[in-house]
Amino acid sequence: MNPTTLEPGWLSSLPGLHAPYANWAFAVIAALASYLAMSMVLRIASARAAAFAAHTRNRFDDMAVEVFGATNRWLIALTALLIGASLLDLPARWATRIDHLWFITIALQFALWINELVTIALRVYVHRHATAGMTQVSASAMLLSWGLRTAIWTVVLLAVLSNLGVDITAFVASLGIGGIAIALAVQNVLGDLFASLAIAVDKPFEVGDAVQFGSVNGSVEHIGLKTTRVRSLSGEQIVISNTELLKQTIRNYKRMNERRIQFKFGVTYDTPADKAREIPGIVKRIVESSEQLRFDRAHLATLGESSLDYEVVYYVRDASYALYMDLQQMINLRLIEELQKLGTSLAFPTRTVQIVTVPAAGSDEGPAPEARSRQVMQ
Repeated sequence: MNPTTLEPGWLSSLPGLHAPYANWAFAVIAALASYLAMSMVLRIASARAAAFAAHTRNRFDDMAVEVFGATNRWLIALTALLIGASLLDLPARWATRIDHLWFITIALQFALWINELVTIALRVYVHRHATAGMTQVSASAMLLSWGLRTAIWTVVLLAVLSNLGVDITAFVASLGIGGIAIALAVQNVLGDLFASLAIAVDKPFEVGDAVQFGSVNGSVEHIGLKTTRVRSLSGEQIVISNTELLKQTIRNYKRMNERRIQFKFGVTYDTPADKAREIPGIVKRIVESSEQLRFDRAHLATLGESSLDYEVVYYVRDASYALYMDLQQMINLRLIEELQKLGTSLAFPTRTVQIVTVPAAGSDEGPAPEARSRQVMQ
């Protein structure tokens, strides 16, 4: 009997897997050699890549080392077995099954690499955006990580099922219907979750920012997955859902580099023209006397009902509201002083009323009566 034509007895229960001992021995040796070779190459390549990445400032090579570090040894072993099996002369049915296993192995390994890449990217994102709102950033990162991983493994599952010959059309349709049903049931919660993610990524405001939206004016205390809490100027805490908050126009005063101020004042109509012409220059000198202010313009803007109205525009080189009020007070007081020196004064609403004395009917009074005027303060 030729020993090379013998086959293991346990193969008799597996139709089609009839091969000589020598072929099986060669396949096993090839599988072991493949496993050892791939393990050694992976170990050496990882060590050299890590050493190279340690001497560079580029973050991407470090990420590549970490990604390929996610190579699964069980999948390497399965790959080695498939290499050995491919050396056997197997019937078409078993060759097809091995092809399916090749696809599953490669798909799983790529999924593990992409999964590791997502983990690294989110870790870098959290590290770069670590601020006072660390809790909110971490929660948003977890939400994004969960969504991406779910998408990755769903795609892998569908690809594997399709490779195995399963009709995934109905499966995908059922997933879509189920997803719609779940989304309708928790649409408000999901809306707030995605709004929180939008806040974390787009960063229209952060914890500690002074904001205004609608009738609310205050500072942001907490940004959660569902709600944002704002401490109003009057002291109470305002809690608003993230979805409703993002629907509104938000003014972020913390990111204001300088504050633009526009105000008006009026002087009396008895101010001579030459003195009225001097007033814009006086205002300019007052504003430019402070290094924290930047003058823009001052004009006699309108002729009002009871005053000559001036319009002034200047900038405060700081976003502090308290500083702005201090400087505006300084301008107002200096303006009163300078107008007094000029011989004029700020106007207040007045109206001139003409009072005419009409003679009684049938009286013998002489010529038309005199008109008297009186200035009435309102």
